[in-house]
Amino acid sequence: MQVKAFLESAITTALSPQYLEVVDESFMHNVPEGAQSHFKVTVVSDGFDGKRLLARHRVINGLAAEALEGPVHALALHTYTPAEWEARGGEALNSPKCLGGSKHDL
Repeated sequence: MQVKAFLESAITTALSPQYLEVVDESFMHNVPEGAQSHFKVTVVSDGFDGKRLLARHRVINGLAAEALEGPVHALALHTYTPAEWEARGGEALNSPKCLGGSKHDL
């Protein structure tokens, strides 16, 4: 299963987003090549109007449930209404560098 295609299809079908970007960021983490384990999802949709951030994330997590049961370990979610996206200047957030789990200093 290609996780990126699955996520794109599920989100597009459910939300008809004005903007959707699904990025496989697995290469940024200490996982085997081709792991498809870490993704960043940026979604702009009218479907988020009137919804708080947690409710938006629940929608995406529900759509991604099958992938979350399998290969996906982490989803970085960036969910916006069209007005919020426009106010941001149409810029997605960059993901922070992976600290390697227990490898970083506490």
